[in-house]
Order: sequence, then structure tokens, then C-alpha cells
Amino acid sequence: MANSELTETQVAVDSMNDSKLETNSGEMILIIDFGSQYTQLIARRVREAHVYCEIMPCTHEISEYANANVCGYILSGGPSSLTDPDAPRAPKGLFETGKPILGICYGMQLIADEFGAKLEKASSREYGKAQLSVQSDSDCKDNPLFDGVSASSQAWMSHGDSIVTLPEGFRVTAHTESLPFAAIENLERKIFCVQFHPEVSHTSEGRNILSNFLTDICECTGDWTEDKFIESAIKRINDTVGDGKVVLGISGGVDSSVAAMLLHRAIGDRLFPIFVDNGLLRKDEYSSVMKMFEELEISVLGVDASKLFLDRLAGVTDPEKKRKIIGATFIDIFEEESEKIGGVDFLAQGTLYPDVIESVSFKGPSVTIKSHHNVGGLKDRMKLKLVEPLRELFKDEVRNVGTALGLAPKFLGRHPFPGPGLAVRILGDITPERIKVLQDADAIFIEELYSTGQYDLIWQAFAVLLPIRTVGVMGDERTYENVIALRAVTSLDGMTADWSRIPDDVLAKISNRIINEVSGVNRVTYDISSKPPATIEWE
Repeated sequence: MANSELTETQVAVDSMNDSKLETNSGEMILIIDFGSQYTQLIARRVREAHVYCEIMPCTHEISEYANANVCGYILSGGPSSLTDPDAPRAPKGLFETGKPILGICYGMQLIADEFGAKLEKASSREYGKAQLSVQSDSDCKDNPLFDGVSASSQAWMSHGDSIVTLPEGFRVTAHTESLPFAAIENLERKIFCVQFHPEVSHTSEGRNILSNFLTDICECTGDWTEDKFIESAIKRINDTVGDGKVVLGISGGVDSSVAAMLLHRAIGDRLFPIFVDNGLLRKDEYSSVMKMFEELEISVLGVDASKLFLDRLAGVTDPEKKRKIIGATFIDIFEEESEKIGGVDFLAQGTLYPDVIESVSFKGPSVTIKSHHNVGGLKDRMKLKLVEPLRELFKDEVRNVGTALGLAPKFLGRHPFPGPGLAVRILGDITPERIKVLQDADAIFIEELYSTGQYDLIWQAFAVLLPIRTVGVMGDERTYENVIALRAVTSLDGMTADWSRIPDDVLAKISNRIINEVSGVNRVTYDISSKPPATIEWE
């Protein structure tokens, strides 16, 4: 068995770099992230145009993609001001690549500053809708970024600094009533800049503008499709694994189910899926998942390790520590089961792209939103090499791949479930008693969503057990019991989300059933926060 003496950081970074080298045999757009809340949305828009893209923190080097077929670069917005001495700068060598560049908001200001423009810090931010006017004078007849775009349209602004003078070699291509330099370009150097956000829906012609950049300027063919992904993923799996054996951690969720189908198609019976009961699953989840995989005719090894997980989590309340403990314990079990199987060198996971980019911040580990079980929860040293065939996909893309692989809707329509399970939905101590309370409440919530036709309208729904108790009255007696928070969101990929407008009567019935049927609960509340600023999960 291979003994890869890699630290946790090395495993994550090396695996991500390997993925770049493998996936970028085709064309791609590289998005350089300066910390914008919309960076992931830029990626979604690019992929909706069937062009593959990746997000690179601005602190990384362009040379990391030296072997990739990068057709162009997009510089994201960001919260920094270029008037500050510590403002992030463009990666070294970016402007010497000769490839087309699109700067958005902070990206535009950075480009302007690099080429000698004067910038001013505004007394207040310009935020919201503005009327964008495309230049119509004779100097802008050749205006490829705005080709076919309406002469006047709505754009979404979100910036503090403003460009006062044009950078050398640039010309104005669009303006607003209050902003003379809403868009500028340098055709000779193939550099295009917009002060607004074309990636958001509030910019009415945003998709057309991005399409012009991708198709006409970068000359991308738009061949990023599910079938092409499956074909290339199977080739990469076989090239990586060879004649070796692979264990795969499954959960019954969309990600691991699609990963199982993809790996099984690639290597057949050399795949050994393992379903671990960590004691933190939803009610009756273990038996239902095992039955699901019987239908797929994929043999799954079930392991009951609930006592081991709960023993290790006893007294732990910090969510990051929970994730680390759970991730390391999963690896312990996978390595132990691999020893029993014999000849296993690889561990496969259903890691997705949001897992990767939420765990790798452009400012470094100190501001990581949260480490994911699949990425940040790995042990410091692992014996098994990682295989993550879905790590370049967003959730909706995974569902599309699953459909192309022939997975039934009942697999693909399941709501996401986090790798650490109920551990990150039980705020505070994890005990068998608290697990049962949450399992029972969550089961009622999901059951009612199904029965009322709400389940398929929602991207993800679950219950959370809060670490507080409140006063209540049941009958003639005073109670002092637990609070359950219900969370339901609509989303495409989990990168952004809005809270679901579940009908009042449905919520009333759910609340009534939980309080009456779940011992130890006397209050139910509904979470109406969106992402951002909140995350979907509470921990």
C-alpha cells in the first residue's frame, strides 16, 4: 500500500494542482479572485456559456497554470481600495501573457492603476442600479465587448474608488450619468474593463457582455458539456488509478452517488464503496441508503462506527474541531477497511468545487469560511492517495452529470447533506439524546415538505438544534426545553442562496407536529437569512 507522507495542506493543494493539470487539456478561463462576494457567480456565468473555468486566489502565481490552455482572464471585484498600501495586486506576469483580460469593478481599478490612471476614494460607495450608455461616437465603432448590446441598459454598481483619469492607451466604451468611465478598453493589448457587475442578474445585458468576452474576444468554442466531462473524467480516473483499487466514502447524497456511478463505469469491481454510520445520520438514513445502492447494483460495505465517532466528539463544541475530528475518523475507518480489502492505494471522495473554493481563501487559511469534511477535514498524514472526480463541478453540474449517467431522479433530487452530518446542525455538545431530538424533528420537517409538495421546490432543508432552552407552557405546566430552528433555501449551486417562502400553514403544521411529537422541544423558529451574508449551514 502506498504511504503518502503528506501534510493536510499539502494533500489539499497537491490534489487541487493535479486536478488543474488534468482538467485543463481543453480550453479554460481563469478567474482571479480579489475577494468579491460575486466571484463564484462569475464562474457560474462562464460555465453557463459551456466554457470551463477555475478560480485562482490573487495571491497565487500565474505560472501554476503554465501547462493549461488558458484562453483569457477575468479579474473579480473585491472589498479593498487601491488607495490603501496593502491592497492586493495582480499576479506577477499577468499582463505579459498576451491573453485577453476582463477587469470587473476592483479588477478594472487595478488595471487602471497598473497603467497609470489616477484613482480617488469616494466619500461614499456607489451601490445599486445605474443606467449604462454605450459610447456611440466614431472612435468606438469597433467595440467588441458591447457588440449587440443595447445602447442604453441597466447595470449594477458596487464600488467605492473611482477612476479620475484614463490610463495610457485606453479609451472609454461606456458611461453612466455619474460615472464617465463605466467601461474602458485597450484593444491592442486586449484588455477590457467594466466598473459594474455583468455577472449579476440586475445588469440586464450582463450575459451578452460576458458572452462577447468569452466567444468573440477569447474565441472559446463553448464545448464544456456533461458528456465531454464524463469522457474526460473516466480517462483521468483510469490514468490515475491504473489497475489499482479504490475505496469511496458514500453518504447516499447526490455527490457521492454520482461519484460512485462515474468510478464504477471507469473501474468496475475495483471500486469498493463504504457507507459509514457515524451516528450523525438522519433518521433511518443507514437502511434507506443501503437499499438505494442495491437498486444501482453497486455493492456497498456498511460499517457501524457510531460509538467511535461519538466518543471522539464527546465534550467538543467548536465547529471546526468537530469537522476535523470527523474527517480524521472517516479516514481512519477507510484506511482500516482498505487494509482488510488489501491492495487499496486510493480513496475517492465526492468533493465539489464549492468545497474547494470555500476552504481556500485568497487571504489565506486565517479567513477560511469553514473547512469542509472532504477538503479541510483530512488527517495530517494519509496512507491513501486522493481521487476526487467531481472537484471541478458545481452542484447543479453534478446533477446534470448524474442524469447523463442514468441516475434516477430520486437520487439526484435529494437535498444536500453535509459530510459531518448532524454534528454541524447540533450547536454545542453532541450527545445521543440531543441527536435523537434533532433526528425526530428533522424527519417531521422533511416528511411534511414531501407531503405538501414543497420538497422539490427547495434546494436544501433541515432542522438545527440550538444550544439554548426557553420557557414554555404545555397544559398547565411550565416547561424549559430545547429550541429547533428550521432552515430551507433556494439555490442553484449553494454558492448563493435565498430563504424559501414556505407557506404559513405548512410551517404552522410542521411547528405544531415537532412541539407535540418530539420530546424535549417547546419552541420552533424559522431562519429567514440569505447567503451571503449567512452561510446555509449554521456551523
